[in-house]
Order: sequence, then structure tokens, then C-alpha cells
Amino acid sequence: MTPTRLRRRSARPARRPDAALAAYLDHLRGARTSSTHTLRSYASDLRQFLAFAGRAGADPATIDRSLVRAFVASLHGHAAAASVARKLSAIRGFFRHLVETGVRDSDPTARIRAPKLGHRLPVHLTVDDVFRLIDTPPDAQLLGLRDRALLEVLYGSGLRVSELVGLCWSHIDTAAEVVRVMGKGCKERVVPIGQPALAALAAYRTAVTAAAGPRDAAAPVFLNARFGRLTARSVGRLVDRYARLASTRGKPTPHVLRHSFATHLLTSGADLRAIQELLCHARLSTTQTYTHVDLGRLAEVYDRAHPRA
Repeated sequence: MTPTRLRRRSARPARRPDAALAAYLDHLRGARTSSTHTLRSYASDLRQFLAFAGRAGADPATIDRSLVRAFVASLHGHAAAASVARKLSAIRGFFRHLVETGVRDSDPTARIRAPKLGHRLPVHLTVDDVFRLIDTPPDAQLLGLRDRALLEVLYGSGLRVSELVGLCWSHIDTAAEVVRVMGKGCKERVVPIGQPALAALAAYRTAVTAAAGPRDAAAPVFLNARFGRLTARSVGRLVDRYARLASTRGKPTPHVLRHSFATHLLTSGADLRAIQELLCHARLSTTQTYTHVDLGRLAEVYDRAHPRA
């Protein structure tokens, strides 16, 4: 018996939907080092799809292309195009894994097109709005010092919120004025951190030390009121609260501060490749969306100033 047949036979028990899904999620955790957020999203999307297939009497080994198409069709009118595309991406990865492990001989998602997504420009704040937002937390309180430092780092280094809450004190090099960040797919990068952010972090660390004792180098930087690691969801709530207090336009999120970081660099003349490195974008085309933001600003100036606009 060939090794391939042995591998296929041993994989057959994974036909059960729960076993096949568990095996795929384990694969994502290990081989691809996917983030917790990605795993949670894929698990939710695939459970929804497998429940749909189960109602049709199909399991992972017998699902065909028509059933995948029927599932995608059932989402239209109930989910945004981006959500449909994400769910289809999760299903594609799931079936690729089933083919690779011998559970299936073919991929039923082949030649199924994802919905076209509109090109939305990144939302960003003006420089004045950002400064007003950062100045909002009260400096006389421990949590206010934390929040000031948190906003300074988010905007000053353009971090994702998951990267921000994952920071430990050992990741910050005050002498070199850089911060070491663990990004998507466990990709590590080093980004500059400005003097205002370093000063805010120093004031916050002094206050934390006075309240809870010295901070170990491996300790998390941003803590909640019980001195546990702050969560991404909590950061989102904090940004929303301070944005309302500062009366900023729109509804800023932590990611809007990242967009603002990139947009303000670009409008000040920064090189697009450098911004790509700072944001840790895999493709330059992702970073190029910020050029459209800048062109939009120029169009506004033109419309406002040109006599024939």
C-alpha cells in the first residue's frame, strides 16, 4: 500500500463536520500561526456553512459546488459583500485543507467567484482632531495617564490595536526610540516611537509602579483597572469615549488612528514604501489606498479655490 493511500485512509474519519473543523482550526493555529481574531472569525463562518450543509444532508466529504453556491446565494441581502467574501475565503481554505489531507479528491469552491468589493477610502482624522483627542484624558489619574500613553502610541507608531495590547515593557527601547511589534502572522517589525509617546509612557509607568509595584520587563504595558492586560475591545471603548468628549468628527476607532498616522505621513511627503514598512502591509497596493485619500484632499482644495471648479 502506498504512503498516499495510507494518508488518505487515516484522514477519512474527519468526515464528521465537528472533527473536520477542529482539524482545520488546529492547522491554522500551528502551520499558519493565525491570529486569535482570524481563528474566531473562521470558526464562526465555517460553523454557519457546515450547519447549512447539514440541513441539506451533506458532510465535508460530500459537499458539492452547487451547495457552496446555494450557501453564498443565501447570504445576499443578509450580509455585506465584504462579509460574504470573508466567509467564502474561509470555506476555500477549509476545502483546500481537506484536499491536502486526503479527505476529499477535489475542491468544490473552484471557479466560484467572490462578490466584487467597492473601494472604500480609509477614514482618517485631521491633525487638529487627533491632537484634541490625545489631550482629552486627565493627567492627574492613573487611568488617564494610561489612556494618554495609549493614544500617543496608537497614533505615534500606527499600531494595530492587537499589536498595542500585546506590548510588553521589554518591547520598548527608549534609547533608540523604537518599539518592537509582533504583527499579523507573527511577523515582527521595529517602528519608531516619538518623544511625546515615550514621555507619556514614562509618566504612566511611574504611576503604575507607585500603585502596584515595579513593572517587570516582561509585564504588559497597558493594564486594566485590576492590573490585568487591557483587551482590544476595551481600547475601542476608550477611543470612542474620548472621541465623544473631544467632539471629533465621525466615529473614530483605534484603526482610524492608524489610518490617520499613514495619511498624515503621506501628506507631509513621506515615501510610500516607507509607509508600507511602517504599517507592515504585505502588498504596496494596500498602502496605495492612502494616495487616493490625498488626491481627495487635493480635489477638495481645487473645488474650493479654483474659479472654474
